[in-house]
Amino acid sequence: MKRLRITVNGVTYEVEVEVLQDDDESALHAPTSINAVPPPPRTPTTPATAPDTPPPSSTGPGVLVSPIAGIVAEIKVKVGDQVKENDPLVVIEAMKMNSNVSSPVAGTIRAINVKVGDSVRQGQPLLEFA
Repeated sequence: MKRLRITVNGVTYEVEVEVLQDDDESALHAPTSINAVPPPPRTPTTPATAPDTPPPSSTGPGVLVSPIAGIVAEIKVKVGDQVKENDPLVVIEAMKMNSNVSSPVAGTIRAINVKVGDSVRQGQPLLEFA
C-alpha cells in the first residue's frame, strides 16, 4: 500500500492505494525498439455542404425555421393542414437524436420547403403558414 496526498479543487485528501504494478516492472517488459512506419501524408478534403435551398417567400412570423442543424427525418403535416399551437410538424435528426419541431402558432400550412432526407442548417426555413 502507498499513502498519497491529493488535492482536488483546493481540497486536500489523504488516500491509501494498492499498487498493482510497480513502475519498475513495466520498464522491464517495455520493448526497447519499435519498427514504426509513418502514415501516408493526408490530402486536404473539402467538407460536404448541403445543397442550397431556395429562400421562402418570406422570413416573417409565418415561417417555421429549423432550431438545429440536422437531417429531416419526418414531416408530420401536408400543405393545407390546419395546425394548433405546439402541434408537432417536423422531426429533425441531429447527433442520432430525433427532435420534434412544433408549431409556434395556430394556422394552415401554406408551403413545405424541405423533404425527408434533406440536410438543414439552423435557421433554415422548413415550412410556411398561411
